[in-house]
Amino acid sequence: MSHKESFYDHLAQTSEAPMGLEVERAEGPYIYTSNDKQYVDFISGIAVSSLGHRHPKVVKAIKKQVDRHLHVMVYGEFIQEPQSAYADLLTSQLPDQLERVYFVNSGTEANEGALKLAKKHTGRHKFVAFNHGYHGDTQGSLSVTGRDVYRDPYLPLLPDVHFLDFNSHDGLSTIDEETAAVIMEPIQGEGGIIPAQKEWLQAVRNRCDEVGALLILDEIQTGFFRTGSLFALHRYGITPDILCLAKAMGGGMPMGAFVSSSKIFESFMFDPPLNHVTTFGGHPVSCAAAHATLKELLSDDYGKRAKKIESIVREELTAEAIVEVRGVGAMLGMELRDKELTQKVVEACLSEGIILGWTLHSNTLVRLAPPLIIEEELLHSSLQTINQKVEIHS
Repeated sequence: MSHKESFYDHLAQTSEAPMGLEVERAEGPYIYTSNDKQYVDFISGIAVSSLGHRHPKVVKAIKKQVDRHLHVMVYGEFIQEPQSAYADLLTSQLPDQLERVYFVNSGTEANEGALKLAKKHTGRHKFVAFNHGYHGDTQGSLSVTGRDVYRDPYLPLLPDVHFLDFNSHDGLSTIDEETAAVIMEPIQGEGGIIPAQKEWLQAVRNRCDEVGALLILDEIQTGFFRTGSLFALHRYGITPDILCLAKAMGGGMPMGAFVSSSKIFESFMFDPPLNHVTTFGGHPVSCAAAHATLKELLSDDYGKRAKKIESIVREELTAEAIVEVRGVGAMLGMELRDKELTQKVVEACLSEGIILGWTLHSNTLVRLAPPLIIEEELLHSSLQTINQKVEIHS
């Protein structure tokens, strides 16, 4: 049986029409299929491969750690150099109160852990989230995801979750003394690449302080220079009580984390001890890859690269049927005139060797999130092709 046959016969499918590219290898900004066709990965594996595929320093760190040890014990019991070294480097780049890291395997696990931590620390159970927000597909994360298309098939979910409009001051009084936490993305990703307004986000932070609610900032997609700063919190001048990370964190390895203060994390140590545990969170190979990724990101001005990508994208995408290009840095969305045009453009670009993001749940928005290492010449040529396909099919 061929790999393609096995894929369609034995892998659980998540749609009736998967992209179906048979990947042979990947390098830098490119993915190569079994028929040796080259594709520009213009979505970075959904904001994961910010350093491109198989960055040499990340691969070297992985190979070095594989020769030392793999999994040795569940999270938090043994001292493992890849975990402690990476936690030290990561927290050195964050505000002082974000001083402790809990490593997990994915973004939705980071959000699940953050929700549990907020309930345990505050003794409250009410959550406030935002319409069109997206925080993951497990049941806790899904409970605070503000999109009915994802939520409705799985109701009932967590009770006492309240949704407000993003970037609106109306309803902030819903955040009250019964609220454990407010969870939000600084830029809504799946909701359409919608940046928070700085004044509004600061107002949310202030309201949480007034009533003793925690602020959980989901930077799973915005983190690690995707928006031009290491984390979007630096752009907005706020500090969350809990910060959630994943995607680009592991340099292509599965990795996530939630970060908070020592005081808040004490809640996981007592009543009972070990009340939030994970077997594979903080896997040493993933931590080694994440450490190498962050060291590389800090060694050069990747924030400047993200900003340059935004500038070039806005300069190149001028076709009349493009309603808007929005977002920040290298986290951008191209809004097209209608669903039919969007589908045609994505399919036409794929045939030309450019992978773009588009789903039925955001059917006029094309995700643009190239790797931060993309050369300007390749960026220009890819954007020219995208612009041409919009013009041809509009």
